[in-house]
Amino acid sequence: MTPTMAISAIKVALSGAAGNIGYALLPLLASGCVFQDRPIELRLLEIPQAIKTLTGTRMELLDCAFPSLVDVVCTSDPLVAFDDADVIILVGGFPRKKGMARKDLIQANTSIFTSMGRAIEEVASPDAKVLVVANPANTNCLVALTEAYSIPPKNFCALSFLDHQRAKVINVCLSRSIQRFCLSNSCAFMSTTTQGQIAHRLGVAANRIKNVTIWGNHSETQYPDALTDGHYLSDKGKKVPLKSMLANDLEWAENDFVSIVQNRGKAVIEARGNSSAMSAAMGTADCLKTWLVSGTKDGETVSMAVYNDQG
Repeated sequence: MTPTMAISAIKVALSGAAGNIGYALLPLLASGCVFQDRPIELRLLEIPQAIKTLTGTRMELLDCAFPSLVDVVCTSDPLVAFDDADVIILVGGFPRKKGMARKDLIQANTSIFTSMGRAIEEVASPDAKVLVVANPANTNCLVALTEAYSIPPKNFCALSFLDHQRAKVINVCLSRSIQRFCLSNSCAFMSTTTQGQIAHRLGVAANRIKNVTIWGNHSETQYPDALTDGHYLSDKGKKVPLKSMLANDLEWAENDFVSIVQNRGKAVIEARGNSSAMSAAMGTADCLKTWLVSGTKDGETVSMAVYNDQG
C-alpha cells in the first residue's frame, strides 16, 4: 500500500481582519468554501487597537471546528502576517470620512499600501497572489504591486467581482422585461406556460446570467456592460443574448441599469447604515475561488481588475 503524501496547508493572510468584511469572510475561508478541503492557515492582520477584538474572532473560528483550519495567527505586524504567505487579501485601508476629498483618501491609502507592498516584497512567497479589496481598490492595488516588484504583476488583482455579481442579480430581477421577450417569441429554452413559472425560474437563476462585464474602477465611474457579451444560459446549454432579451428595454439597460450598479454600495449604506460587508465578503470569496481554484468554463468570463501594461 502506497502511503499518501500530506497536502501542505495554504497560508492565507488577511488585513483588516477584525472589520465587518473580515468577520464575514473568515468563515468562508476557514470552511473550505474557497480552497475546498485543502488545509488552511490563517494569518490575521490588524492595527494594535483592534487586536483584542481579533483575538475574540480567533476564538470563534476555533470554536467552529472547521476541519480544514490548521491554525489562526493574530498580529499587528505585516512581516509576521505575510511571512511566506501564498494568498494575501488586503481589506484593511483608510475609510473615506465625511467631507474628505477623494485625493485625501488616495493619499492616506497610498501610505498604507506602500507599506503593505514593501512587506509583501520582503517576506511573502515569490508566487503569492494578492487581492486588494480596500477602496480605492484599483489605485491601492497599483501602489502595492509597484512596491512588491519581485512578484509578477499578474499575481495582483483588485476586486471587481462584487460589482460583477450585483450586475448579474440586477439583470435577473428584470423578470417582466424577460417575460415579455419569452412570451412574444415562444422561447424554447424554458417553459412559457405561465408568467409565474418564468418569473419563478428567473428569481432563482442568478447563476444563469453569464458574461456581464465591469469596466473601470470600483467606483461611480465604472461601466457595467450587460449587452456586449452578456447572455442567459438555459438548462440545455443554449445561450440567449441579453441584448435580445432586453430589446424592448435597451434604454434602461444602457442608463438606469448602469446607474443602479454604480451606486449600489451607496444604496446599501443608506438602507442599513453601514457599508457592504456580507456581499463584499462573498464577492471576495467567489473571486478567489474562480481565480485560484476552479477557473472559468469555456466561453465564460468574469470581472477582475488586473494590471495593464499595454497603455
